[in-house]
Amino acid sequence: MASFFDLSVASELLTGMRTARMAIGRGELVVMPTDTVYGVAADAFDATAVQRLLDAKGRGRQSPPPVLIKGLDTLAALTETVPDLVRPLLDEFWPGPLTVIFRAQPGLSWDLGETRGTVALRVPSHPMALELLEETGPLAVSSANLTGRPAAERADDARDMLGDDVAVYLDAGDVGSGYERRPGANTGSTIVDATGADEGVLRIVRHGVLADSEIVRVVGGDAVA
Repeated sequence: MASFFDLSVASELLTGMRTARMAIGRGELVVMPTDTVYGVAADAFDATAVQRLLDAKGRGRQSPPPVLIKGLDTLAALTETVPDLVRPLLDEFWPGPLTVIFRAQPGLSWDLGETRGTVALRVPSHPMALELLEETGPLAVSSANLTGRPAAERADDARDMLGDDVAVYLDAGDVGSGYERRPGANTGSTIVDATGADEGVLRIVRHGVLADSEIVRVVGGDAVA
């Protein structure tokens, strides 16, 4: 049976974070808050755990999960290169609601699915997410919902969809309220593909809570497709 912890209660906060860390270490799934939506997390370097995540969501290997990291210092270990064009975006919006697709570091011992040699990375700004990442290292994290259903903004909503496929739920109350919800935009992070940045182009592949205009403001309109 899944464990559910209310992080607003001091005793549950300590126990919940410790239990979540241990569950990740055992290859189990954890639902955790991020600044945008709740995410379902697995050890990014545990292929069985990542497959468990995909199965829980009803998602195939052709849709690999993004990876959350604790800060810029992790980038070099996971990416082949960080193009100069994308660095101002990282400075401006990490931690925050921006996911960037990079060429993955060759030889990484992980299996996230059919990535075609890329990895989608984000540094979230939720303090509980950052604390967990500090203890676990990179986590494969996808929105905590069944594929085709709305992303959960409450831990209870995630539990209603994912049930006992998840070992630990960390409830930090409603999330995402700090971002404007725009018609037609995803409630999660905005995703930018930087794999073509050496040719001077960044491509927005998911319109999320970070407005396209903010990306254009930082890098210029000519650099955004």
